[in-house]
Formats: sequence, structure tokens, C-alpha cells
Amino acid sequence: MSMDKGKIVVTGATGNVGRPLVEALVAAGTEVVAVSRGGPGQSVSRDRGPSEVDWRVADLAAPESLRPVLDGAGALFLMVAGDLGDRFDPRAVLDVAKAGGVGRVVLLSSQGAGTRPTAVGHAQLRAVEDAVRDSGMAWTVLRPGGFHSNAFMWVESIRTARVAAAPFAGVGLPFVDPADIASVAAAALRDGTHEAQTYVLTGPAPVTPRDRVQAIGEALGEPVRFVPQTREEARAVLLRFMPEPVADGTLAILGEPTDEERSVSPDVARVLGRPPASFADWAARNVAAFR
Repeated sequence: MSMDKGKIVVTGATGNVGRPLVEALVAAGTEVVAVSRGGPGQSVSRDRGPSEVDWRVADLAAPESLRPVLDGAGALFLMVAGDLGDRFDPRAVLDVAKAGGVGRVVLLSSQGAGTRPTAVGHAQLRAVEDAVRDSGMAWTVLRPGGFHSNAFMWVESIRTARVAAAPFAGVGLPFVDPADIASVAAAALRDGTHEAQTYVLTGPAPVTPRDRVQAIGEALGEPVRFVPQTREEARAVLLRFMPEPVADGTLAILGEPTDEERSVSPDVARVLGRPPASFADWAARNVAAFR
């Protein structure tokens, strides 16, 4: 059952998932309101995405800022930034959405909310999932694993020295293309057959850090040297941009994944009717970033 009325509001609209989601919805002829954070009085530049989109600034930590954005909307894509912390009250946001007429919400969560529900960050997402399921609106929860786009952390070193460093060189995880996450989200936002579903989203096969670096080199047409890191070396890098508990949790997934975290999920293929994109596919599409 396709959605036939109401605009769709996309939060986190300039991110790795939000941007291709906005593009997919516009391509399907959907009216889209794209939301990102900013200070009072700020506007969102139209060069961030399709000109057909109504770009707005609002903050999930201030639910009242969402009221004019959500008024008259039929569906909401909810992406919760990790730095919101205790400032974000999911039930207050969902109440504003419901009051504005929203009947469907699709939440971008994380596989870790299922595999490591008590870990820092994942516990918050689990609470948001509970709020979405209790909201009284139709809902779909998306639980992706690691993103192919995490490889952008190597951009500078590959550009300047054709080298990339990472820990756990031989540990493979089925990372997923953010564009596939966006495509699943677009389907769930527009089609009622995905209601009350929790989808685990992965790529088609586990890939190791060494595999990913090799795939980038193949896309570039020249070799990229892989440099193994120790756990402590990797931890020091992560601590530059994330809190200590989050860094340790990330290393636990990368280094000691559970059987479920290693497994390929069929959900992308079930929803989209095609296999998920491989890391090599993603690298070929994004090779310009590494030149």
C-alpha cells in the first residue's frame, strides 16, 4: 500500500543516509521536507540537495522547533544524532509528530541496539525504539550494521600517501551501503507493507579492513598499502572524536563481533528485490573522494 497523501519529513537530511533518502523520495515524486540542525535564524542552503525540497532548520532537542515542520506531514524519518544525549526526549518529539498528523515513523537505529542493548549509545537507541513502538503511529525500525562510508576516515592518508591503517585486519563484518539504507527507508516511508517491522541491514558479505583497502586501491587503479594497527593505536585515534565508552564499544564490535554481527541479513534483498551493494560497488562509486 503506497502512501497517497502528506509530505514526508526527513531529519538528518544532509547525512550519509539522509541525503540519498531525500534524493530517492524526490525521484519517486514525493513531497519532502528536509531537516537539519542549526542555530536560531539559520537557513539550510538549497545546494545541499534537490531544489524541489523544502529545506528547514530544526532541532530534535527542542521539540517545539519541529511543530511547524511536522504540521501536515504524513510520515517522518527519524535519525537521532549521537551527540544529543540526554537533551533528546523521543516521546516529546513523537507527540509533536502525532499532533501534526504524522501517521508513520521510520527510525534509523543500529544493529547494536539488538546485539549490545546495554552499551553506551545503543541503550539510548533502544529507548528511542521503545518510544517509536509505543507511539500509536505505524512504525518501522531500521538496524544497520557498520557503514561502507566509514572508509572516508582514510581519505586523507590515501590521498596523500596511498596508505590506510586499521586494527583487526582479518576480522570481517558485512558493512552496508548508506544508499541501500536510504532505499529501504524510502520503501518503508511510502509503503504500508513494512509496518511493525524491524529490519537488520547489512551488505552482501563480510569484508575485512584489509579487503576494503584493497577494494579502494582497485577502484583507484593503483595499490593502497594497508598498515595494521594495534588496538591501543586505534583507540587513540577514536578518542580524538568520540567519548571513551563509545570508542571502547566500537572496538569491541570491530574486534570481537558476535555471531549475529558477523552474519549477512536478508532484509535489504527482501525489501528492495535485489542484492545489497558490495563494498567494491561503493568504492567504485565514491572513488573521487580518494584521488
